[in-house]
Amino acid sequence: MRPSAGRRAFWRAGLAQTVVWASTGACALGTDGGGVADASRVLRVLAWPGYADADIVKAFERRFEVRVELTIVGSDEVLRERLARRDPDTGGPPFDVVAANTVELQRLRGLNQLSPLPLAWIPQAAAQLPRFLKRDAIPGLTQGSQLFGMPFTYAEMGLIFDRRQMTRPPDSIQALWDERWRGKVLAFDTSAHSFSIAAQSSGLSPFRIPPSQFGPLARHLVALRRNVRAFYTQPDESADLFRRHQVALMFANYGRQQLKLLRDQGLDVGYALPREGALAWLDCWAITRQARSLTLAARWIDTMLSPEVSRTFSFRQGLANTLEEPAEVNSGASLLWLEPVEDEARRAALWQRIRDGERPERLMV
Repeated sequence: MRPSAGRRAFWRAGLAQTVVWASTGACALGTDGGGVADASRVLRVLAWPGYADADIVKAFERRFEVRVELTIVGSDEVLRERLARRDPDTGGPPFDVVAANTVELQRLRGLNQLSPLPLAWIPQAAAQLPRFLKRDAIPGLTQGSQLFGMPFTYAEMGLIFDRRQMTRPPDSIQALWDERWRGKVLAFDTSAHSFSIAAQSSGLSPFRIPPSQFGPLARHLVALRRNVRAFYTQPDESADLFRRHQVALMFANYGRQQLKLLRDQGLDVGYALPREGALAWLDCWAITRQARSLTLAARWIDTMLSPEVSRTFSFRQGLANTLEEPAEVNSGASLLWLEPVEDEARRAALWQRIRDGERPERLMV
C-alpha cells in the first residue's frame, strides 16, 4: 500500500527477505551448553524496507548485547503470509515485533496474536505529537485500557497539483472530477481507496458504504475515469507519468514521498489536503503474544521512537515520523486513518469492471 523509495524493488518482486545482522557487540550473548545463543537474546523483527537500516540495527545490538533477525516484507499480502507461519515452539507467528498498519493491527488483534504494550518501558512515546497521544481516537490501537500498537510512521493521501496549471490549491477531493482537468488527472490503481474517495465526494463514509450506494458510486468512478490520463501503482511510475503527460492533478497515495520525487526532478508542484479529510495509513510497532522477551521488544520500540532514529528515518525515507509535524501540512488537518472496509471483494470486482471500461448504465449493482 505504501512503499518508500527503498521499498520499490521489494514491491515489484512481492518478496520477503530475512537479514541477520550480528554486530561485534553480539559476542556477549548468553549461550546454552550447545553454544547456541539464548533465544531471549535474539529479537525477531518483521518490518518494511527502510524501517530498520543496518546501522540502526547494529547500534541497537551493541547497546543491548543482542542479535536482531530482521525479516523484510514488500506487500501486505506477504506480511500476512509471514504472520500466518507458526513457530514450532510457541505455535504463534515466528516474530517478536511487527510493523503493521491499523487495518492489519485490527486483524491480528482479532486473532489474539498481539500482546498489550508495556508503556512504562517505552518512555519515548510521551514525546509524540498530540494526535498520536489520543490513542483511543485511532482505530485499531486500543481495546479497553490496553494499547496494542505504537504509531511509528504515516502518510496522508493528499492532492499534488501543477502550480503552472492550477493557480489555487484544490481544497476538495471533488477537484479530481472537475471537467477542466479532463485527461490531466493521475489516479492510484486501487479498488479500496477509489471507492473511499468516491464516497467522500458524495458525503458518505469512506469505509462503510451502504449496499444501495455501490451502483451510484461505481458510476461516479466511471466519471472519474474520463478525467484520468493514467493509473499508477508505484511512486516513481507516478512521477514519470506526471512529467511526461503534463498532469495537472494527482491523487497521491504515497503523499509527500511523491511530492519529493517530483520536486527533486525540478517540477513546480504543490500539495493540499482535501477539506473532506485525507485518507491516511499509519504503520505501528506491535509485540506478538509469543514474544520471547517483552522487555527487549519494548526496548526496540522505544529506540525506534527516539528523536535520533525518528529524524534519521524521515530524512532517509521521506516519510513522516510521530514526533514532528511535516512541512506543508496543517497540524489541524483531518486525517482519516484507514479502517477495514465493508466488502473488499465487492469493491475489487466493481473496480475491475470500471478499469476495463464498462459503460455506466451496466453498473447497476
